[in-house]
Amino acid sequence: MDHLLAMRVFGRVVETGGFAKAADGLRLPKSTVTKLVQGLEAQLGVRLFERTTRRVTVTAAGAAYYERTRHWLAELDDFETTLAGGSSSPVGTLRIETGGSVAHALILPALPAFRERYPGIQLQVGVTDRTVDLIGEGVDCAIRSTADDPNLIARHIVDLPWTTCAAPSYLERRGTPYHPGDLARDGHEIVGYFSARSGRRLPLRFGNPAEDFDAGLISTVEVNESNAHVAAALAGLGVVQTLAFAVAPYIATGQVVPLLAEYQPPPLPAYLVYPSERRHNARLRAFIEWIMEALPERVAQQRIDAAL
Repeated sequence: MDHLLAMRVFGRVVETGGFAKAADGLRLPKSTVTKLVQGLEAQLGVRLFERTTRRVTVTAAGAAYYERTRHWLAELDDFETTLAGGSSSPVGTLRIETGGSVAHALILPALPAFRERYPGIQLQVGVTDRTVDLIGEGVDCAIRSTADDPNLIARHIVDLPWTTCAAPSYLERRGTPYHPGDLARDGHEIVGYFSARSGRRLPLRFGNPAEDFDAGLISTVEVNESNAHVAAALAGLGVVQTLAFAVAPYIATGQVVPLLAEYQPPPLPAYLVYPSERRHNARLRAFIEWIMEALPERVAQQRIDAAL
């Protein structure tokens, strides 16, 4: 039995809460995951999990073993990364998660510079607007608008301004609002954004401090993905409130028109979050150093381009 592999597999079962999920994340057959854990239990002489047909629960011995081995494995991974690539050139895979519009407009266009600086790092960019369980799904880091998870370290990257906008075709058809109150008074159609997690539509917000302006508003179309939100604005389906960087290129070309600029809510903070045990990982440290510089520059450049 590969003892080191068995330790890594055991840790993934603990983090994901099941053999099938661990197997999916590790891209191994479930039977292999089961055999490795059983072999580890036999070698240690203790039961690491209590198994039933419905659930897998880590034992007290398993929990203690996990706490000791996860830190050791993280240090080993960091050491091997540095040894293989040199302290200034880490190698290996780094998995990040981010929303659709952030990936499309901010991260992916800037990645050639990251690849040039760190050619040994292979990036896996997961794109989703749902909140990912970083520990359970084996993700190294994510870009989020909140920093309230006590199990994660959060680094503030940049503040993202909002824009309310609509396509010229929509404004020709329905008129231009000049105050947030005009949206309900004049019966404007809103393209709503609803949470992929809760299903709740997020309200339009204006002013500082921001106030909800949802009373009397009609959402003719609602989406739960940020690129689809922008696409709906471009199609002339209604008024959209979204992050400014997502529509900056289309404002620059006149495909959408900014509205109610003086009433926009405060910017949305963006954070890089990651599990504490990964804080010494050389690949993650390299990504943090790069994104803390690259993302603010990208956001600032898009604001300049939209204003030209």
